[in-house]
Amino acid sequence: MTPEPQFASEAPDSDEPMHIGGSLFRHLGADGVYAGTALYEDIIGRLMALISRERAPSAEVLRFPPVMSRQQLEKSGYLKSFPNLLGCVCALRGTESEIRAAADVHKMGGDWTQSVSATDLVLTPAACYPLYPLLVGRPIPREGLLFDVAADCFRREPSMSLERLQTFRMREFVRIGSPQNIMAFREQWMRRAESLMHELELPCKLEVASDPFFGRVGQVMAVSQRQLSLKFELLISYRPGAAPTACMSFNNHQDHFGSVWDIRDHMGQVAHTSCVAFGIDRLALALFSIHGLDVSRWPSSTRRSLAF
Repeated sequence: MTPEPQFASEAPDSDEPMHIGGSLFRHLGADGVYAGTALYEDIIGRLMALISRERAPSAEVLRFPPVMSRQQLEKSGYLKSFPNLLGCVCALRGTESEIRAAADVHKMGGDWTQSVSATDLVLTPAACYPLYPLLVGRPIPREGLLFDVAADCFRREPSMSLERLQTFRMREFVRIGSPQNIMAFREQWMRRAESLMHELELPCKLEVASDPFFGRVGQVMAVSQRQLSLKFELLISYRPGAAPTACMSFNNHQDHFGSVWDIRDHMGQVAHTSCVAFGIDRLALALFSIHGLDVSRWPSSTRRSLAF
């Protein structure tokens, strides 16, 4: 029998084992890759609707596929910061006979993957990455631009822990404009996020954080990011005494993406960007782990916020 995914803090011999994994997911043969049950997907949909109700009228809505241009992601600098997390789309190539011969290797017990080569696609690692190339040459008004983006994302972190899925849903509000625009946007959303968690009755805290940059150079980048307070995370403990899990992030990219893609504000200066990211699956897991599997018994404030 395939083992059920569990929370990182959940001991296999716990006196009060939680059956959240088995009730919400079906294992698909790879760690961190699951099918969601009707119960789980209903809450995912309600969370998405709740976030949509928070969207400003001026926001442009874009929904991205789970893949994006490899060239565009390389240009954005992802390989410099997180090469260990990236997934590349590969395929068999050549003539029909060459492809057939490679596929037949498997029948003889060989490794057919030795014959694949990289395509021009990678798996989308964060919902905002496909957005910035679309803004090349686009005039940015004085008040800036605001986007509501979403994508099914992938990061190569295989684990049986429910807190660490390899493929997951990410929703983001992205602000483009002057440094003042994006700082005000981020501060506003940090306050609003705490209010939303209060309405959902999810205990949380905000802390300065850093991205999981790769290698020794990455450690220096992480220290700098913390010192400049460029990233905050909203943390929720799924169980009493458990290490908290980051369920939202609030990011100030400064002029990184503006410089890479030559995005200019109304004064002709390199635009700054900021994003508020909702970890949809992690928020859903927080609801189930804290309030239980019987949604009819969830707190009235939670049920009202989720439009039950």
